[in-house]
Formats: sequence, structure tokens, C-alpha cells
Amino acid sequence: MVNKRLLNTAEKIVKEGSDFLSYEEACELFTISPEHTLDLIMGANSIRRKFKGDSVFTCSIINAKSGFCRENCAFCPQSAHHKTDIATYPLMTVDEMVRAAISMCEAGAVKYSMVTSGYMLNDEEIDRICRAATIIREKTPLAVCASLGMLTPSMAGRLVESGITTFHHNLETARSYFSAICTTHEYDEDLQTIAHVKAAGMKICSGGILGLGETWEQRVELAFTLKELDVDRIPLNFLNPIPGTRLEDRPLLPPLEALKSIALFRYINPGKDITICGGREVTLRDYQSWIFAAGANGVMIGNYLTTQGRSAAMDMEMIKEFNLAKDEN
Repeated sequence: MVNKRLLNTAEKIVKEGSDFLSYEEACELFTISPEHTLDLIMGANSIRRKFKGDSVFTCSIINAKSGFCRENCAFCPQSAHHKTDIATYPLMTVDEMVRAAISMCEAGAVKYSMVTSGYMLNDEEIDRICRAATIIREKTPLAVCASLGMLTPSMAGRLVESGITTFHHNLETARSYFSAICTTHEYDEDLQTIAHVKAAGMKICSGGILGLGETWEQRVELAFTLKELDVDRIPLNFLNPIPGTRLEDRPLLPPLEALKSIALFRYINPGKDITICGGREVTLRDYQSWIFAAGANGVMIGNYLTTQGRSAAMDMEMIKEFNLAKDEN
């Protein structure tokens, strides 16, 4: 039997947006019985179609600086607090970052982000990122993004001048759970960087990782925090436990729980871009194409920071088979 309450909630969001949906009402969405999970997903799909249409954007990243990070994020193989077998290297050269951008453009990406490990880059590293961004803009139609840890206002201004239009800075999880994941910096430091990004005029890409051990209530908390920050894009990752990290023994989220989580973020943030990123292959397995029905309108293609993705061609085919158009903006 169809859960009419769920469908009525989705219909109301389609008509009015999400301002009427309180934290308590959103929490009720995940208390539904398993047989109504498809109703939740159907509602998220109708919300996505209303606010984002039937187009999907694709983005890609390069791990431009790997390892040696002083932060102790429990999930991260790049942390110096963990013993993993990932490759470690300093910031790539300008030519290396540009070549990778051209390659991902040819593979079908429309957005490209240079991602670096560590708390914050130094001035010389920021200059190198800026030079790479300027050349990428000259040689490709890619929208250039960056994820560089913490920023000062002057750093944010330099990034804007180089042509970087979006800055990615994940909150990772809810404030109430953050100390269980990271203790080497405060949640408010992340919020401050997001404020600097917004003041500089860049778009904000901020989300988190699901499956870290957080509760459903904390997923709702994160979704509402991102709503209050008015971020432009919400990247959702799923924990892919890496040997040597503190979370190496955490189980993967079940596929339907992952899809239910995507739907939850769409109900709470109906007008925002929601991108599905790392961990989707191992978590969703044969359900990967369901991310769009669950409310996503973006997908990261290619490899991730320290783990392998599947071929970009497979993702392009997945988008086509779902009768969605690739957003070129």
C-alpha cells in the first residue's frame, strides 16, 4: 500500500518548497517501514524533477596533493595519524593539473576540481593552483573548482581572480557527531572558511560522508545545517572503509539505506544540486542508477582521492539509460 503521507509531503514541497518541513517532520521521514522506502524515493524523484529538471551534471577531481595531513579525520587514509599504503606526494605541477583537466574534459566532465590534503595551503601553493586554474579556463570549457582545506579571505579573493568559481569544503558530518570523527580542528573553523568563500563570491560545494556511525537524526542535522548555510551544491559520499584508518572495520551502508539518505537530503534541500561522489560503487553496487530517482542531479565521474571509480564511459551510459540529459553548464 502506498504511503500517502509521504507522497503528500513530496507534493507539498513541489508546490511550496521546504520551508514548512521542520527538523521533527524531517526525522519522521526515516521512521517509515521498509516497505515504504520506494514511496520515499518516488517523492524525492518528483522533487528533483520539479526543481532541477531532467538534466545531470558531471564533475571530476584530481588528488593534487596527497597525504602528510596533520588532521586526524577517522575515515581519511591521507591523515598522518593513520598507517595506510596510499601514494603520498607534494602539490602537483601546473602542467600535471592542466593535463588531468584536459583528460577529464575529454571523458565527459563539465566541472573539474583540484583537491589537496592538509589543513591549509601556503602562499606558493595557492599561487600554483591559481596559475593552473587560469590555464585550464583558457584551454577547456570546464568550470574550475577547488578543495584546498581552510581559506583566509585573501586566499579566497586570489582564487576568484584566477577563474575558480566553486569552492568545495565538506563539513563531513553533523556538529553533534564531529568530535567522534575529528578533534584536530573545530567545526566552527569549517563554517568560517565557508563564510570566506561566500563573501568572495564563489559558489559553495559542501556536504559530507554518510555511514561514519552517525544516527539518522544526525544526518537530518547535517542536511539542515547545509540548508541554513545556503550552500549551492551538496556532495554526498558513502564511507568506503580503508585499512589502517580508525573506521576500517565499519560496515558499508546497505544500498537502500544509502538511497533513503539521498532522498532525505532532497526533501530538506529541494532546490540545491545534490552530487553523489565517493563510495557509491561499493555501497550501491547494482543500484547506482537509482541515485537519480532518489533525488540526485549530479555525479562524480572518474577516480576519487585515494580510491578507484569506475570508467567515465559507464557513467555516461548510465545517465543516458535513465533518459537524462547531461547538463553542460
